[in-house]
Amino acid sequence: MSERRVYADGGYAGELVTKIAVLCDWFLDIVKRSHKAGGSQVIRKRWIAERTFSWLDKCRRHSRDYERLHETSESWVRIAMINLMLHRLAPEGE
Repeated sequence: MSERRVYADGGYAGELVTKIAVLCDWFLDIVKRSHKAGGSQVIRKRWIAERTFSWLDKCRRHSRDYERLHETSESWVRIAMINLMLHRLAPEGE
């Protein structure tokens, strides 16, 4: 089985890294910003997450947390991403 890697912000460093490794057998990779960088700087792994959240925010259902169960919320995220992929495969007007 291939190694599963999860990227997280520096705020998640600490015990969570060990817990994720033990409980899920995943590697939690903490992506930190360089102290030398002034102002805003694009960090590749963070940009991937921010871009994905931006795509999800286009779905009105994700503007608020309407769901009682996290499984339901996860399902709506999957539906939103499937919708995004379908529109990229077959754009309207073609």
